[in-house]
Amino acid sequence: MAQPAPVALLEIENLSIEFGGKRVVDDISLSINAGEKVGLVGESGSGKSVTALAVLRLLDVATYHGTIRFGGDSILAQSERWMRGVRGRDIAMIFQEPMTALDPLYTIGSQIGEVLEVHEGLRSYAARARSIDLLRRTGIPEPERRVDAFPHQLSGGQRQRAMIAMALACRPKLLIADEPTTALDATVQAQILALLDDLQREFGMAILFITHDLALVRRFTHRVGVMEHGKLVESGPTETVFTQPQHPYTIRLLNSRAERQVAPLNPAAATVLEARDVGVTFHRSEGWFRQSIFNAVAGVSLVLRAGETVGIVGESGSGKTTLGMALLGLQPVAAGDVLIDGQSMSGANRERLRKFRRRIQVVFQDPFASLNPRMTIGQILEEGLAWHMPQLTPTELRQRVLGALAEVGLGASGLEDILERYPHQFSGGQRQRIAIARAIVIEPEILVLDEPTSALDVSVQKQVLALLTTLQRRHHMSYIFISHDLSVIRAVAHRMIVMKDGVVVEQGDCETVLRDPQMPYTRTLLKAVLYAGELENTSLGQM
Repeated sequence: MAQPAPVALLEIENLSIEFGGKRVVDDISLSINAGEKVGLVGESGSGKSVTALAVLRLLDVATYHGTIRFGGDSILAQSERWMRGVRGRDIAMIFQEPMTALDPLYTIGSQIGEVLEVHEGLRSYAARARSIDLLRRTGIPEPERRVDAFPHQLSGGQRQRAMIAMALACRPKLLIADEPTTALDATVQAQILALLDDLQREFGMAILFITHDLALVRRFTHRVGVMEHGKLVESGPTETVFTQPQHPYTIRLLNSRAERQVAPLNPAAATVLEARDVGVTFHRSEGWFRQSIFNAVAGVSLVLRAGETVGIVGESGSGKTTLGMALLGLQPVAAGDVLIDGQSMSGANRERLRKFRRRIQVVFQDPFASLNPRMTIGQILEEGLAWHMPQLTPTELRQRVLGALAEVGLGASGLEDILERYPHQFSGGQRQRIAIARAIVIEPEILVLDEPTSALDVSVQKQVLALLTTLQRRHHMSYIFISHDLSVIRAVAHRMIVMKDGVVVEQGDCETVLRDPQMPYTRTLLKAVLYAGELENTSLGQM
């Protein structure tokens, strides 16, 4: 006699979610069995995170249609009191950005302990002991000390581990991981995935893994669902969906990985920027009257030629962004020198710095944070142009701004309307294009790009990289491209520099370094990327 099929731990049937009459999730059905890892992928705005929040019923102003059942109980029919008993105990969630998910006013230990006191009735001393054990289990060093640390005193990877410790405190049956590794370096990302793997097997819990990173889903999950514009357009076993995709959107996502499009460099290309033994130091407080000196960058030298892209890679804290700020003249140099077209930036007066900064511009990681929310797009682009080219008339300023927006792909229609709109009225990819337009509108020779694609979906990332390649060829610009994503560096860079603890550990031709790394740290970075399935065709592929 055939055994009845096991009842799914989580069942979502014909779920639709509306906000103010606007449907953001449209008639989706999804199930997760006990101990199963299911991925949910899609670009920003596809509805995947809203679906996850609906499982915990955290969308106060939403209107629901359909059913959500957990362990056979209808979540949408239960009282709020019942839901409070489920949240954190039976269903836990890891959020994308732990710095905003953790309360900055309370220590890590007190936040983990609160979960244990509420759901398991532990006294404070017992909750503290269990918190220390959880921090130890998640790989945080010195947990007896870190338990009393505030969120800002931990690194990004440590904060994410603390979030995992909090989520697993009551050994939930279902863990919802919403983009848990998006903001992390490759090595930390690999560690977090391995940790979740180990804990999932130990606790036997199910995981709903939400991400826009297809390589991570393929590495981590048993089944996957693909969402587009609120609809579940395809689902099935992960390997089947990846090797035999049926829906055009799934095929487009799988084809969105950045491809190498690096034009050969002219051997006679002139040097446009040079760093000579650059050092950057910071003073750190160590008590009431003591300070120590922290060497963020030490003895770094590099050469950038006309039309060349030099990639700078390394983990958080490696000094790559600090070096970029030093090259821009936005961070004082404690040692060494930076030269642009053979001219030293050291000791430059206001007028000389103004000339230097017209020749070297920057595009930051988060365009929403780097664009003034109180200024229109027209004002943002005209501000720098008016400062560097005061001879231009208002009409000429406007025409240059329109031209820059057209170059970055925002000139199809309605340009005048775009100039009057504010940053929040654009998507993430559009905001990054605006940030690039702001940089190129003054016609610089050099762009410093600090993680310009890390916050973008894979398809938008590919579009932005293609745009940067086109602009470089059209205007013969040189790029310093800072990233922790080796697949992105491989797609754009002629040469690459690997940094660790403020020093250069390896540098050379990009393809050569990735194919045959010489230094242990570079090999460690590559192993981490290979673990996540994001980089292929290196000598480490068989390791």
